Parts: sequence; structure tokens; C-alpha cells
Amino acid sequence: MPVFIQTLKTASKLLILGALAACASTSTSGSGASDAYANLGNTPEQQVSLLNRVSWGANTSSARELKQTGVATYLERQLKPAPNAPLPPEIQAQIDAMTISQQPVMTLAADMEARNRALRDITDDDQKKAAQTAYQQDMNRLSREAQVRLVLREVYSPNQLQEQMTWFWLNHFNVYAAKSNLRALVGDYEQNAIRPHALGKFRDLLGATVRHPAMLRYLDNEQNAANRINENYAREIMELHTMGVGSGYSQKDVQELARVLTGLGVNFSTNTPKVRPALSNQYVRDGAFEFNPNRHDYGDKVFLGQPLKGRGLPEINEALDRLSRAPATAHFISQKLAIYFVSDTPPKALVDRMTQTFLRTDGDIADTLRTLFSSQEFAQSLGKKFKDPLHYAISGVRLAYDDKPILNAAPILNWLSRMGEPLYGHETPDGYPLLAQSWTGSGQMTTRFEIARTLGYSSAGLFKSDGDQPVQRPAFPMLANDVYYQSLRNTLSPTTQQALAQAGSQQEWNTFLLASPEFMNR
Repeated sequence: MPVFIQTLKTASKLLILGALAACASTSTSGSGASDAYANLGNTPEQQVSLLNRVSWGANTSSARELKQTGVATYLERQLKPAPNAPLPPEIQAQIDAMTISQQPVMTLAADMEARNRALRDITDDDQKKAAQTAYQQDMNRLSREAQVRLVLREVYSPNQLQEQMTWFWLNHFNVYAAKSNLRALVGDYEQNAIRPHALGKFRDLLGATVRHPAMLRYLDNEQNAANRINENYAREIMELHTMGVGSGYSQKDVQELARVLTGLGVNFSTNTPKVRPALSNQYVRDGAFEFNPNRHDYGDKVFLGQPLKGRGLPEINEALDRLSRAPATAHFISQKLAIYFVSDTPPKALVDRMTQTFLRTDGDIADTLRTLFSSQEFAQSLGKKFKDPLHYAISGVRLAYDDKPILNAAPILNWLSRMGEPLYGHETPDGYPLLAQSWTGSGQMTTRFEIARTLGYSSAGLFKSDGDQPVQRPAFPMLANDVYYQSLRNTLSPTTQQALAQAGSQQEWNTFLLASPEFMNR
């Protein structure tokens, strides 16, 4: 057996075992909070650890920015990002060329629905099969464009915290692209329902998801009407989106909220339904979103222990106000943010302080995160939070290629599928799990090592474009860069250093670094 293959197998075994052991001790402890960021970023090692937590992964350009601005300025810029932050021109050009960037969702979805209906009228089997194939290919292309755009922004946007929070909320308010025509809707859902509110007020974010056709269709609220109640969406709003399981709401509250939500639906046609004259002034149409008073239950309700007068869309808004401002919602959202940014078992004291901030600021997400980032618990947790597949893949590309524009995001999407976290691919509304135990099985770790080898040995297809005249640019992963020499290497354990010392080539060295326990954590 060649020496380098034996070395590869030996080192990979050491690193996989080390990563499995490391992820078993990711919880943090500590109490108290600081009003500033004085406990963050005092050394290069702390700075790279901070970047790995707040951004999608440290790279040379972000490390340089943090060093130049200081921690406080960097974090405040991330918490209050400049709108329309520029991407590298080649990356922006890829996004601008997408159909989802050029056509409004109303046009796209209406066209796809019309094509789907037209399939029923095709009698020739061969023609019908060809039309079905073309329809499915176009639907898949729209979904893939949404996935690629999200990945490109995660890799290259200077507003890294906004990108993390866009993903966090997409997962929190999960929709499954494969249902119905959601493949044509998910790009707009991310762009217009989630992204603008990712660091804003939770009430605005909740309201935007309630009014988006992707959510209404995914959770069947189109089928929710007076005397024909469908509780699916109401249950998930209370269980997953706001108050959380065990927070004190009852099945009766779910039933009442379902009654409140009657009339909310989707209309991609150019037709306006005939509304009873007495209710015609209550009909609302905003793009594909529709409130149809014909379908609404106008009876009075009792929701969360308080009367709620039946009066159409205003009562829906009042119900959302109650949910977004409930103490249980403040705690549930704070707990989930702390799990995402600190630990699988976040300290109660930290969650309590975040909850109080959430309540005091009327659900201001940035202020709640500011409380988290300025805490001792956050500082003590850096480098100990196990990466889910998306963080692992994106951080590897960012470290290896910095701001060099990739031409093809397909390899990244393939890695995510192999690791079990494809974008818009979680079928149930609970979203992908945030806890390490969901991503630390031996099969997952083996797959990660294979991906580490692919990325460490070559450009992995990232710089080979699709199309009739594909372009391939020379590229090599530069992992032994300033980030490594100035900070990252000082965080490596003796076991990892031993594995790196055994590398017989730069490619092997890259692979071992990407497969190390330290790189598995953020």
C-alpha cells in the first residue's frame, strides 16, 4: 500500500475520532453579562473564533476587516448592516442572470400553474410526457436558482450576520420546496418575507411569513375556511413559530387561531372572486396573497384567554400581535437563538436576559442578539459549537478561496445533500435540527472527511461553469493562508498537529485541516 494512502487512512481515523469526541463537550457555563464586547477578540485566536461564530466562517478578508475595525465596530456593523451591500461583480452577475431575479414571483408562479393545468388537456402521450418533463425541469431550475443564490450570498456577502439570520429564520419558518408549486415560490419567500426582517422586529417577520403564498400553501391554509376548518397552520404557528410546545396554550387556542386564519389564501390568477356586497370592502389582494372575506369565520373568538372580536383581517393582525408579544414567545425565540449561537444547552441566565431584552424592545432581533454577543457565556462558548452541514460546507469554501468568485455552486449543493441538509429540502415544518447529536454520527463524519478530501485536493468543480461553452479556471485551495498562520494554527490540539505533520503533500495537509475536530466546530 502506498505510504500516502496509509497516512491518509491513519490520519483520517485520528481526526474523525477526535471530532466525535470534541462534539460531546460543546455546552457552556457561566453567568453575568457585559454591556460591551470587552471580553471578545482580545487575541488573534479569539478573533478567528468570533468570526467562525458570527459569520459563515473566517477567511482572510473578514479577519483583516475585524482587525482593522475592532470587535465593537465589526459587530455593530453586522447587527445593523448596510442595505444592498455589494457582492463581487462576478457573483452579482450570476445572481442577476437568474430567472428569479428577472421576473416577479407572481408572473413565474402564474405561468407555471397555467402550464400545469394545460397538461391535462394534452391527449398525445409523447407530447404530454415531453411537456411534463419540460415543466418539471423548469420548476427544478427555479428551486435550484434559489438555492444557488442563497449559497453565493452566504459565501460572499459582507453582511455575514444577516446571512446567518436569513438562514436561521428560513429554517425556523421552514417550507418544503417539493410540495405543490413551492419550487417557484421559495426564492421570493427568502428574498421578500425573510431577508428584510432577519435582524428587525419579530412581529414584522411573523407577519411577512403569514402573508406569503409559500407558507400559506405549504401549511394548507388555502383549505382553511369557515365551516371547513383546517388547523395545520394554526398549530404550527403556535408550536413552532411563536410560543413553543408546553408554553401554556391549549388545543382550544389552536382551534380558535385556525378560525382566525380563515380567509387567508393564495390567488395566482387574474380573476377576483365575487365577494358578498356587504363584505366587498374587506377583500385584500397583494400579489398572490389574498384575504377572501367569503371564506372567513366572522364569529367572535376567545384566544389566549382574551376575547377577540371577529372582524376579518384586523382580527388576524391582533392575534399575531398577541402571539409575537407573549412572554412565552420571547423565551422560545431567545432559547432557540442561544442554541444556535452558544450551546445545545444554553445557560438559563443568558436565555432569561435575552428574553427580557426581547420583551423590552418589542421583539427587536438585533437587540436580542446584542445581549447574547456581549455576554460572558457567548465568549466562553467560542470554538465549541458543532457545525451543521451548511456551516461546514460554506466555512470550508470561505477559508479555501476567500473572495475568489466561484463559477459553479453545484458541488456545494451536492455536499449538502450528501450530508442530509439540502436547502429547502426538509419535509416537515420543524426545520433542520440545531443540536450537534443530529449531525455527529459516524456516517456523517465519514462523509465530511470525503468532502474535506474533495475540497482539499482540487477546485472540486467550483470553478467550472455550466452551459454550452463551459469555462474552467485554474484554482487551488489556499488553506495555509494568513488566517491559519496568524491565529488558527494556535488553536489546534497536539493530535491535529500530529496529523498535519504526517501529510505527504499540500493536498493531504488541506484535507487533514478540513477534517480536524477544530474545523468541525465554530
